[in-house]
Amino acid sequence: MSMFDNLKDKASDLVDDHGDKVGEGLDKAGDFADEKTGGKYSDQIDQGVDQAKGGLDGLDGQDDDIDGDNQ
Repeated sequence: MSMFDNLKDKASDLVDDHGDKVGEGLDKAGDFADEKTGGKYSDQIDQGVDQAKGGLDGLDGQDDDIDGDNQ
């Protein structure tokens, strides 16, 4: 198993066990970035947060660990 496969497995396990916390963290990071840019890039930031959530949630081949709603 390569280093990247091992890292992917660990990230997948983390998201499986703590998907709600990961989603909250991504939302907070998006809100912070939106605040720092004065709301100028809100749509792009929201898209990025949603893509990050989808990518992390799909690591195990299922879309079931992170809530897709963005604040």
